[in-house]
Amino acid sequence: MLKKSVFLLFITLSVFSCKTNKSLSTVSTLDLEKYIGTWHEIARFDHSFERNLSCVSATYSIKPDGNIKVENKGFNTKKNKWKTAIGKAKVPNTDVPGEIKVSFFGPFYGDYFVMKLDANYKHVLVGSPTRDYLWILSRDKIMPDDVYGQYLEIAKSNGFDISKLQLIDQSCSD
Repeated sequence: MLKKSVFLLFITLSVFSCKTNKSLSTVSTLDLEKYIGTWHEIARFDHSFERNLSCVSATYSIKPDGNIKVENKGFNTKKNKWKTAIGKAKVPNTDVPGEIKVSFFGPFYGDYFVMKLDANYKHVLVGSPTRDYLWILSRDKIMPDDVYGQYLEIAKSNGFDISKLQLIDQSCSD
């Protein structure tokens, strides 16, 4: 039974690693000190871990040991209560600072690739090389239409199916 489990784990990891080897352009510079703070979800692809969540924000902070803390918060409209998830992030290769890894589940990290970031660190486009994950984030709860349009075009030109994006209601009050 153990051999079968190890084999299944190997196959799963092999499939996952093959799926993540697609290339995706990222920003060439990223100042973590400027990036930390709170970002609001303007739009995202739907996934089970965020399903039914509105007013979603992600707050990044640098811990004393230099690691990055990630706190995601959103209001579950079905359960009528706030949901919070605490995770961690790292930049495994400082030569490619836009390729961030994020984990909410133990040793398993997912790709969080910063594809576009404005010079003032007010808006960001984040995706995964698999094209399964996409977020448009802003420091404010709203984003100017022209900026949103530019980010949609960048996502589309990078092979993302932007018809799958969901606009996120940010009208909740904490």
